[in-house]
Amino acid sequence: MARGKVISGGRSHIKKDDFVQVIAGRDRDKRGKVLRVFPDDGRIMVEGIQMIKRHTRATQQRQQAGIIEREGKIHISNVMLICAKCDRGVRVGHRVLEDGKKVRVCRRCAEVLDR
Repeated sequence: MARGKVISGGRSHIKKDDFVQVIAGRDRDKRGKVLRVFPDDGRIMVEGIQMIKRHTRATQQRQQAGIIEREGKIHISNVMLICAKCDRGVRVGHRVLEDGKKVRVCRRCAEVLDR
């Protein structure tokens, strides 16, 4: 195992296209849509959060060289899922519906979070 790297390899309470709120770091209290989930690293990419600058050179695919700003990865533990009803970051629980489908629910208002 690599030293200092946490390998979760498990499932997360955050999925692609969820709206989340950052609860720690320089982008605290900002909200955004999840662009990508990296379950092996336990990290996610959120739209407009953790912006980093990449210095790139011109290639066949990218004719223009320069500084490109894009989203970086943040740890899953630094975000909370936003409940549409509560309009705030909430803890997530799970419930099995009558038809046997397992869904995520808001722990504050018991609203089903999965569309």
